[in-house]
Amino acid sequence: MNLQPWAPYFGIAEIILAIALTVLVLLQTKGSDLGGFLGGGGGGDSSFRTRRGVEATMHKVTIACSIAFFVCTVFAFLAWGQAA
Repeated sequence: MNLQPWAPYFGIAEIILAIALTVLVLLQTKGSDLGGFLGGGGGGDSSFRTRRGVEATMHKVTIACSIAFFVCTVFAFLAWGQAA
């Protein structure tokens, strides 16, 4: 399978997915302090809780975006490897 013509498109897709993934992760971590970020104390009830509504949807979209980024990266490396 020749992926060489798709190499520029994979690069553009990676940039878009990277920005989207960064924004999604930053939106999810709002309201948490450094102790909660490192897995330490904090408010007890903020450590493990059920995601509901928009938060659950954003969590699923973040997972899908990260999987798409990984797959796109693999295809991009294959395409760029064929160019050499």
